[in-house]
Amino acid sequence: MLSRSSSFTHHHYISSITSASPSPLKLSLNLLHFFPISSSPKPQQHLHLQSFNLSTNFNSKTSFLCNSNLPTSSFALSSMLGHSSFKAKASFSSGSSSGGARELLVQHLLVKGNDLQLLVELQKRVNEGEDLSDLALEYSMCPSKDDGGMLGWVKKGQMVPEFEEAAFSAPLNKVVRCKTQFGWHLLQVLSEREELVLQEIQADELHERLQDPSVAEEVQLIDVREPDEVARASLPGFKVLPLQQFGSWGPEITTKFDPEKETFVMCHHGMRSLQVAKWLQSQGFKKVFNVAGGIHAYAVKVDPSIPTY
Repeated sequence: MLSRSSSFTHHHYISSITSASPSPLKLSLNLLHFFPISSSPKPQQHLHLQSFNLSTNFNSKTSFLCNSNLPTSSFALSSMLGHSSFKAKASFSSGSSSGGARELLVQHLLVKGNDLQLLVELQKRVNEGEDLSDLALEYSMCPSKDDGGMLGWVKKGQMVPEFEEAAFSAPLNKVVRCKTQFGWHLLQVLSEREELVLQEIQADELHERLQDPSVAEEVQLIDVREPDEVARASLPGFKVLPLQQFGSWGPEITTKFDPEKETFVMCHHGMRSLQVAKWLQSQGFKKVFNVAGGIHAYAVKVDPSIPTY
């Protein structure tokens, strides 16, 4: 779960599984995912949102998870991964993976590389019935200790090879150990699921759905553009959630919208909405569609009366 980089700098510490932290001493990893945000009417904005506890109980301190495959960006969306609050004995499975890419729900603890004896002792205590989460809180060096060592949902390509190999070969619920450049780990896979694939809806398909009188009851429509953009061009029925105001609506997303319903997300050209759609998936929304090409594509391909900008 470590970054493939072993550099330790004051401003960029990559711990065994997650992203950058402000201080190497804290192994600080606030699980902030960075995405490129296109804001056509204005110069690109640089926003940094503080992480917060969402209603889905995210772990805001997941360490050891490096999203090196994500593009660098000027916008931070808070914690895209995982539950916190799971005990080792409260594990579950959301369905076995039957061929698709897998995601694992992982918790762990980390001790120094010269503390193998301590690790063996802790593993013995887990085998005798103690919770890994309780031991992580007391002994782990990772900031995730505050959440019982919960790292959230991870997939291949996010972790350093040693941790990835151990996690993806570990039997469900069994505590295993591995060593990385950051020390010794005890890790436990609490659940697995098939990796979610984000879907798109084309402009003409969206138009067809909007003609259905029942769309207001069946589909949730979200427009993540800024108010001045919406004033220029808009579609009826879309709830405006400006991306630059993410901090105000993000924490309440699962109380204001139903994760079980189809949800269409739109922006100007489909880039900002793509990132929000991915984030919604991480919040448990099961039927999320990004509007391909955004309102610009809708205006060009479907309704020329809608202004382009």
